Amino acid sequence: MSLNDKIDSTKDQVSGKAKELEGKATNDKLREAEGKGQAAWGKAKDKFSELKDAAKDTADDVKRKLEEEKTRE
Repeated sequence: MSLNDKIDSTKDQVSGKAKELEGKATNDKLREAEGKGQAAWGKAKDKFSELKDAAKDTADDVKRKLEEEKTRE
């Protein structure tokens, strides 16, 4: 996961949690829900980045194996 991706998702998670807590403290259900949504979005970004990295690693492995096979021929 790139540093920018990690910073972006962490920012959303922290900001979302802060909004959620603010909403709870002020009994503002809309703000609380907004915070929960933003925090969930940050977690989703994390997972997406992990999947993207795993897909890239798999593609790189396949490419490497194909190149190895080519050199054996």
